[in-house]
Amino acid sequence: MSSSDSVRPPTEAAGWRHILDASLAVFIKEVRSEVRTRYALNAILLFAVSTIVAVSLGLGPIAPRRNPDLPLIQAALLWMAILFAAFTGLARTFIQEEDARTAAALRLATPALAVFLGKAWFNTLLLGLLTTVSATLFLVLLRVGVADLVQFGAVLALGSAGLVAATTLIAAIIARASARGALFAVLSFPLLTPLLVVAIRATALTIEGVTWAAIGPPLQILAAYAVALFTASLLLFEVVWEA
Repeated sequence: MSSSDSVRPPTEAAGWRHILDASLAVFIKEVRSEVRTRYALNAILLFAVSTIVAVSLGLGPIAPRRNPDLPLIQAALLWMAILFAAFTGLARTFIQEEDARTAAALRLATPALAVFLGKAWFNTLLLGLLTTVSATLFLVLLRVGVADLVQFGAVLALGSAGLVAATTLIAAIIARASARGALFAVLSFPLLTPLLVVAIRATALTIEGVTWAAIGPPLQILAAYAVALFTASLLLFEVVWEA
């Protein structure tokens, strides 16, 4: 074994440690910034809560005998609330950098991969809070009976992972655009439509009560979609961020 081969692994390990440390620093910065302003958190929670409360007041608990497609309707309402609430808050991770004139300093101080990972971790935390609150209100106010909460949680987790993987990259793309809000929704919705279709149908299956064998294929599709979006975002992010 040559001397270069013996030196390379520690160098690569040190490089990855640097990336992870920088990612953690970006994540902590985002959390501290959000604790101070509470802009994104207030926006997404207010949208999600108001949407589900309005739906519950307008529709109330629907008797299954009145509509055989009730689980599919309930699942669609839940994911629409999560999606549009996410649109109001997840784009802020990069827009605030441009508004505060700190994007250039972040580009110089932090590797692009670390920026993406830190922002993605923060969006995951934000969307996790949103999904938890939305799902709780959804179950309580609409009196939805879920046969298996573990299946229900797995669908929400995998669907949210795909949502974060796609929207983090798109947020970086539109950060310097003029019509940011509209552009974010326009670019995100076509990319997320396949994910939403599978997530809605999988959520309906968990409400109906099916076996793990039946829910397995939708969960595999959601996991594969999230991995594919995350990988593509990792490969494309440096080009978008340095442009």
